[in-house]
Amino acid sequence: MRTDVLGVAFDNVTMDEAVDWALAMLEEDGPHLVVTPNPEIVQRAAKDPEFAGILSKADLVIPDGIGVVYAAKILGRPLKGRVPGIDFASALLERAAGTGRRLFLLGAAPGVAEQAAVNLRAAYPGLAVCGTHDGYFKEDGPVVDAIRESGADIVFVCLGFPKQEKWIAAHGEAAGARLYIGLGGSLDVFAGKVERAPESFQKLGLEWLYRLAKEPSRIGRMAKLPLFLVSALGARLKGA
Repeated sequence: MRTDVLGVAFDNVTMDEAVDWALAMLEEDGPHLVVTPNPEIVQRAAKDPEFAGILSKADLVIPDGIGVVYAAKILGRPLKGRVPGIDFASALLERAAGTGRRLFLLGAAPGVAEQAAVNLRAAYPGLAVCGTHDGYFKEDGPVVDAIRESGADIVFVCLGFPKQEKWIAAHGEAAGARLYIGLGGSLDVFAGKVERAPESFQKLGLEWLYRLAKEPSRIGRMAKLPLFLVSALGARLKGA
């Protein structure tokens, strides 16, 4: 049974459980969708019925943002913990490398996915990266064809929300892969273009603070987190 957090239902799983679930989906015919909502995504879903519907039908919904974990606790239905999308993806690749599963990388600026592929192959010996494509395409058909022809089992779709989830919903079946994961800006991190917060910040759930210090322009987005938690408190008081 899923845990509702302000209208988005999350699977209450640990990191290991989430990876086990993803590996099991790779044994089945697809397409399967994994989504990684943070507070911004939950807030967007409340205003976008199409997006909300896609999230509700996803095969695995993991809590990417620490704000989601806090909100769930406020609501009185705590989750087991945060499962960051990029860490989930890394753990999945570690276990999939050398098994013959094939990975396609879609998104980011030209050249980024290619560099991410180089870095991922180095980090996970035996990993089969079968293709890449940047996110600056105007026609979907050639991208769908490229994924299908690559024989990909797993596709990291990094187009930003809600575009990436809507793209998967529209084209996942035609592209032929078994598992699609919406991962936002993860390719920039895998390519070494963006630096993650130190591990100490990650463990404390303060990665957002590190990113804000690096990119002060994000203050508008970060300011929404307190409002998200206030919404959770309001829902708790109303008995929602």
